[in-house]
Amino acid sequence: MKFVLEVTVDESASTQDRAGELGRILRYWGGNVRHYALEPGDGSAVYDSAYQEVGAWRIVPS
Repeated sequence: MKFVLEVTVDESASTQDRAGELGRILRYWGGNVRHYALEPGDGSAVYDSAYQEVGAWRIVPS
């Protein structure tokens, strides 16, 4: 299987803010994936700290 995460990062934000937001997203979803079977077809929208959808993750065959 392959875990694919795609996130659109706000290019107008500072490098520090972008890194912080991406780190928060990775920590959150790193802890949350245990709630999924992790089979091809599984996935979910990804939200930033303002609860705006900024991407998605999905499981695909490798």
